[in-house]
Amino acid sequence: MSFYTSLSGLQASQKEMSTISHNLANVATDGFKKSRTEFADVIASSVSSSPTALVGSGVVTKAIRQQFAQGTLTQTGTALDLAVSGDGFFVTKADPEATKINFTRNGGFLVDNERFVVDGQGGHLQVFPVDGSGTVVAAGVGSTVSLRLPQTSGTPVATGNVALSVNLNAGSQVPMADFDRFDPTSYNQSTQTTIYDGTGNPLTMTTYFVRETAPTTAQPTSTWSAYSFVGDQQLQSGGTPDAPITLTFDDTGTLTSPTTATAYDAFTPTGSTAEQALSLDFGVETTQAASPFIVNARTQDGQAVGQLESVAVDSEGIVRASFSNGDNIALGKVALANFSNPAGLRQLGNSSWAATGVSGEPVLGEAGIGGFGNLMSGMIEGSNVDITEELVALIAAQRNFQANSKALDTSSQIQQTIFNIN
Repeated sequence: MSFYTSLSGLQASQKEMSTISHNLANVATDGFKKSRTEFADVIASSVSSSPTALVGSGVVTKAIRQQFAQGTLTQTGTALDLAVSGDGFFVTKADPEATKINFTRNGGFLVDNERFVVDGQGGHLQVFPVDGSGTVVAAGVGSTVSLRLPQTSGTPVATGNVALSVNLNAGSQVPMADFDRFDPTSYNQSTQTTIYDGTGNPLTMTTYFVRETAPTTAQPTSTWSAYSFVGDQQLQSGGTPDAPITLTFDDTGTLTSPTTATAYDAFTPTGSTAEQALSLDFGVETTQAASPFIVNARTQDGQAVGQLESVAVDSEGIVRASFSNGDNIALGKVALANFSNPAGLRQLGNSSWAATGVSGEPVLGEAGIGGFGNLMSGMIEGSNVDITEELVALIAAQRNFQANSKALDTSSQIQQTIFNIN
């Protein structure tokens, strides 16, 4: 009998050493949770057995219980690296149409070639849908959606109005040559304004300023001509080709004409098939003073389609995308899950788990609310394995194995002695 009792002790010690070895092997695995081996003694008894004369029959492995203590948090600085400080699991699905959900504490997320935010195994991170203010509009397991980063934002708007306010140097000389945009000596200054066509493509409008007259005693006013080109096309007004806008200043340098925006004739930008109307307003801030040429203000009412520039996750779990056109859009709120008995989750490997009848059904919620932990962006939760603790436990398990091995050897020697009796 003692032979099998010692054998059960050997098997139990071996199981414990295997568990500890698994913990040590994953000391650097992000989101890994260590396990602990629990044992129970074996007693064979009956109603006729004396309770003071029972001898145990060995040991069995009662459970290998997972330990969901917090792992070490490491700062990475990457927006999609997320960590839960406290209780909760990230929710993932194999694809947007999948019904089976998995859970993980490894928040090292990245973007796949279809712009879905996924974990290391390709599982799609699940978020709650939100409105424009970031308020969750639907909750629950069936309401989560896969987080996907949009490539663009907004609707393109063709530029219709340009406002340009400049200061023209009162000391500028009248050029001797006729205006030619390819001859820098034929104009005094130029400036470029980015405008947009109907599909949101950027175009460059270049405005050239040419001094026509300088003030005299008899004529204190001075005039300038403004020629505007979009690409290689010169903008025309009133059907008159090569006609510039004439700017008139009084003796104080105040713009007296034009006082309203000048409407150009419709033109078709290069690469486009649609005509575009455009007006240019120099406004009341355009001046002529004895100081260098400078652009005081420049605005236009066109808009390009915004390109995705960055993504960020705040402490509440709201994912926001920023675009080149200034849009800042809330894409969703990271869903967290918790269980009445996390130790009952089934391990899937790769720091992932699935719900079981022992763990209970998942309860979904939001970061920092209802017992869920806080969400931290730019952080990764590492393994919760303590090397020192595991090595000490490994030594103890090895000692137990040696002791049971010695008891097994002693039992074998006793039996051999009995067999040798003549």
